[in-house]
Amino acid sequence: MSVDNSRQGILKRFRAQIARGEPIIGGGAGTGLSAVSEEAGGIDLLIVYNSGRYRMAGRGSSAGLLAYGNANQIVKEMAYEVLPVVKKTPVLAGVNGTDPFIIPKLFLEELRTLGFAGIQNFPTVGLFDGDMRQAFEETGMSYQLEVDIIRLARQMDLLTTPYVFNPSEAERMAGAGADLIVAHMGVTTGGSIGAKSSKTLDDCVSRIQEISDAARGVNPEVLVICHGGPISEPPDAEYIIMKCRGVDGFYGASSVERLPAERAIADQIRMFKSIRKPAFAGRASTASAKKPAFARRSSRAPADRAKKAGKGIR
Repeated sequence: MSVDNSRQGILKRFRAQIARGEPIIGGGAGTGLSAVSEEAGGIDLLIVYNSGRYRMAGRGSSAGLLAYGNANQIVKEMAYEVLPVVKKTPVLAGVNGTDPFIIPKLFLEELRTLGFAGIQNFPTVGLFDGDMRQAFEETGMSYQLEVDIIRLARQMDLLTTPYVFNPSEAERMAGAGADLIVAHMGVTTGGSIGAKSSKTLDDCVSRIQEISDAARGVNPEVLVICHGGPISEPPDAEYIIMKCRGVDGFYGASSVERLPAERAIADQIRMFKSIRKPAFAGRASTASAKKPAFARRSSRAPADRAKKAGKGIR
């Protein structure tokens, strides 16, 4: 049965799901296998962006913020790995809205043609603060460009799920027509390449509530989900959803592909490494005894085997 992955179709399913008390769960897919596995688990939304490639190559997700590759070109390359193996789940593209070398409308049309159902603003200058953030804002690479491309995508009827980092950005994205606000709490902790320091879960509760209230002050119908920082495991997401009023779900990236892969692969290798050879009391003295049973059986001459079968050789 075909699935309606138009913007209206996705939002209709999400609202019905929320009404049943089921949170929306979205996840990053840095490889085709991640996408297949996440879909098998019942994920509601997949997002493809450059950090997924980096983290599943053993590098930190923050690599996606630096000049190691063209983020918008990478997401198009990843489309050919991920989109063909996804059966029914809507897939969004991470878009670097501050990229000065794209023609925004043409680029979004290209993403739609590839099969993406919508966009998210990543890489994002929202993860920068202090002097660096000020420099971006003053030199033509501001967060407002990310707001603008979300507005354009909304006008083109693509699903929009932007990252926001504070109440002001939540208001701006809601005002641009965003469908689903993702309250970003920073780089995900845990694992071998995750962040080592972050906010506490209780810090996140208050910050996410402020972001949610600000977004809904502009658009009461906007959906809000949480992401990042210490929200790295299912109990963490459940804690936030239970404590925050009106949080509709969770979006995971490292938490749905990198951390599970790290654990599962390491545990599998440990089980293989736990295998021990049997201990023998003594060594057999004959060559025949040293051979495994299948080797002893196959060492009989063909004629012997045939005679035993009662046929003989003619």
